[in-house]
Amino acid sequence: MAKRPASAGTPATVALGAAAIPFTVHAYEHDPAAPSYGLEAADALGVEPDRVFKTLLADTELGLVVGVVPVTGMLDLKALAAAVGAKRAVMADPAVAERRTGYVVGGISPIGQKTRHVTVVDETAQLFDTVYVSGGRRGLDLELAPDALVAATSATYAPIARTN
Repeated sequence: MAKRPASAGTPATVALGAAAIPFTVHAYEHDPAAPSYGLEAADALGVEPDRVFKTLLADTELGLVVGVVPVTGMLDLKALAAAVGAKRAVMADPAVAERRTGYVVGGISPIGQKTRHVTVVDETAQLFDTVYVSGGRRGLDLELAPDALVAATSATYAPIARTN
């Protein structure tokens, strides 16, 4: 995978470049009417949907926590809370998520967020050589190895997804 110069792109690509983590940028034409940004990305990029992961923020008594799960499933809030040692988790307010990450909903990347958050990646990411996550804006995904994603976000793996 090609590395991008640290001076170009979104905060996510800048962070990956600065950390010398290999990744590939995949841009596609975003349709604002698409019902699911993640499934739209999978279709546009010709990738199996289980390899495309969405970034969701949850509010816990420990603060905001990031959950990264396949777009084909849902974030299991109880499992996420358990994974970070919290009693409970609820979905974060979208405006708060945007403010704290520096990204817009539908383009929130787990990488290069304005405020670093505790991050958990669903364990199914380990089934693939590479996975796709938002590159920091709608219509831009980054492909990288799951362990590279974990390294870039100081994340842990845990079973935090459930099927729809």
